[in-house]
Amino acid sequence: MRNTTLAGQMRTAATALLDALPGPVRELAARPFADEAGRRWIEYRPLPRPGACLADLDRTARKVTHRLLATALSPHAYAQAATIMALEEVLDRQENWQRGRHSDDYRIVVFGDPARDDAWSWRFEGHHLSVTMTVAGDRVSPAPVFLGANPATVSYAGRAVSRPLAPEEDLARALLDALGPGGRAAAIVSDQAPADIRSGTRPRFASRIEPAGLTAATLGPTPRALLDQLVALYLDRFPPELAAQEAARIGTGELHFAWEGPTVPGRRHYYRIQGEDLLIEYDNTSEDGNHAHSVLRRPHSDFGDDVLAAHRASAHS
Repeated sequence: MRNTTLAGQMRTAATALLDALPGPVRELAARPFADEAGRRWIEYRPLPRPGACLADLDRTARKVTHRLLATALSPHAYAQAATIMALEEVLDRQENWQRGRHSDDYRIVVFGDPARDDAWSWRFEGHHLSVTMTVAGDRVSPAPVFLGANPATVSYAGRAVSRPLAPEEDLARALLDALGPGGRAAAIVSDQAPADIRSGTRPRFASRIEPAGLTAATLGPTPRALLDQLVALYLDRFPPELAAQEAARIGTGELHFAWEGPTVPGRRHYYRIQGEDLLIEYDNTSEDGNHAHSVLRRPHSDFGDDVLAAHRASAHS
């Protein structure tokens, strides 16, 4: 019988992946769900990380890995992810092949047994890409999800050849334009952008990132619609079922929007959107404003804390 739920599709794809891996590689890809340090992990820099590397997989296992990744992402977000991976070769050429970057230097890891366990999770990760999904029964918790790009833009004759995170920047700029002088003065909280996203690679939010800028309640119809579109852009990285779930979870709670850095395109800049259990960050602050990071996190329920708590409560009721 075909699994029609998203959780079921992930179980099927993850089980097929583990079945396709030979023993030594499977040992790298399969870890216990109780491995909290390994499971609660986000790392978007080119550093060592847990899991089985795409470069070490055969053609079949590599394709099954991509099918698992595609269960978590909408078609356009999957295209962004594929472009981000391909940019490793572009970046390696820019760096005169000095660092040995490779478009297959991405790792897949599954925590728990998707065929048998109610609670399990998986992560696909490498330079500028980190996608974590936690499954408990038929529920999927989708965070953190990080997409970056270096170079953020490759141009020819003043026209972009590659710009995978263009919507994330352009829609935020449209929102800034729609705010008018007074709204921009409230939204822009610093004339200098931070060095990176503030959430970084922290597995938990030990200290709160304070909301800043202006609130959605103060916006007129046009900027409010653009802010809603910007939030929807990040939620639409997920398949429709998951995007709708996350939109309902955010609900009508207050949202804050803050911008840091100049507003002139091509200069280093940063923005974030915050809600009760929502943190969206975007920065383009390295390589003279041509190296972008973006992330969607749930400060109170990253790594499936929400679905796991509900699952434990149900099991013990």
